[in-house]
Amino acid sequence: MELRLEDVALARGSLSGISLTLRGGELTALAGPSGVGKTSLLRAIVRLDEPAGGRVVVDGRDARELDPRALRRRVGFVAQSPAMLPGTVRDNLAYALAAPEERGPLAEALRATGLPPELLHRDAHRLSGGEQARVAVARALTRDPGALLLDEPTAALDPDATATVERLLGALAARGLALLVVTHDATQAERIADHTVRL
Repeated sequence: MELRLEDVALARGSLSGISLTLRGGELTALAGPSGVGKTSLLRAIVRLDEPAGGRVVVDGRDARELDPRALRRRVGFVAQSPAMLPGTVRDNLAYALAAPEERGPLAEALRATGLPPELLHRDAHRLSGGEQARVAVARALTRDPGALLLDEPTAALDPDATATVERLLGALAARGLALLVVTHDATQAERIADHTVRL
């Protein structure tokens, strides 16, 4: 998958003229201080907000030509604070799917994040912060996206959980996903990214 931002400007904040290309198999870090507009840029990519200028192009098509739901299946978005819905991990993973799924595909999504399938029956609110972060990624993976946008996925995690999530991101890029990871940590960007865009 290829996702391009062409001279994108945001309605809120001061960001303008943002151009970058995300390709399958690569992890791009979006770095910069708090409040500069990193989260707003992710939201604009998946049309939760509309850019004030420029365009987002997904596999050669202007994102404005795509149904927003279809766009969000192709480009997964994982928010900074993973919201766990009431119920089990299985309930959380199946939430975004059009039809109930069998255990197999959901278990596979968990395995892709390094979590055991036995977690499917656990109360999602009883998971650790690191487990919740990985369940949020697994939930995005159930839609089989070509790209993932992750907003500060390690912001509230301890060093061990951070290292686990960083390894997961590398593994997802190695599987061929295009990843855009927001971070305010310049050393993390250097550690995990193939490319870094500084705002």
